[in-house]
Amino acid sequence: MDKQTARPVHVAVNGIMGRMGQQIARLLFQDQSFVVAGGLERTNHPSIGLDIGTLIQGKTAGVRVTDDPGNFASSPDCVIDFSTPSSTLALLAYAQQQKVAMVIGTTGFSAQETETIKQAAQQTAIVHSPNMSVLVNLLFKLVGLTAGVLGDGFDAEIVELHHKNKVDAPSGTALKLADLIAGAYGKKLEDSARYERHGQIGPRPKGQIGIQTVRGGDIVGEHTVLFIGTGERLEITHRATSRENFAQGALLAARWVAGKQPGMYSMADVLGLNGSIR
Repeated sequence: MDKQTARPVHVAVNGIMGRMGQQIARLLFQDQSFVVAGGLERTNHPSIGLDIGTLIQGKTAGVRVTDDPGNFASSPDCVIDFSTPSSTLALLAYAQQQKVAMVIGTTGFSAQETETIKQAAQQTAIVHSPNMSVLVNLLFKLVGLTAGVLGDGFDAEIVELHHKNKVDAPSGTALKLADLIAGAYGKKLEDSARYERHGQIGPRPKGQIGIQTVRGGDIVGEHTVLFIGTGERLEITHRATSRENFAQGALLAARWVAGKQPGMYSMADVLGLNGSIR
């Protein structure tokens, strides 16, 4: 079908009045290849019942914020989720029942909650990534490749910085980076990670992966991975100065996953990064 005549992708946003939710809604309204199908917020949120267009862009859109996905203005092809783990898990039943694809950018899930998402992906298509940025997902690829080449003969450290209101630590992106390094070492993250150092800690064990957290001000997000050897080190850094890049990535994922077969997908799938870099 001609791209210009293709049906717009109907997208609902969970956590629509959060920082990311508002940014995503703003971009959806600006892109004619999308239709805003609805916006979800927690029960008793002050925006419930208000017009999303008025809240986001100052003009009515005929779509209201709700706490019930049954009240969406149209049937969504995909729900973009930037909320909380409990809110995401509550929405999974709706997505499974209605066969609605999900793009999940929420972080802070426990291992058991992540397994619940994987189980839901047996009934509907889900893109789950701790970071939707195109460049961060290229960072994932580069870090995994580097760790595989260097092995644990180089000490690996991850330093992540975020704004003072971020509630989970370390960031989901930092944990993903650490997991990629551990995998390249042939180890599990829980057996390799060191999240803080204080006092008489002794020499650094071989293969340890340090993950350091900084919180302050309005930092959007910064991640640096250091591979430290004797007499040299390699630093790979990504700095975000705007949330728009994360939102653009979420829209890219929503367009890609709408209509896909059930399964658990990543941004690497969306971006075609699962092949080797030559």
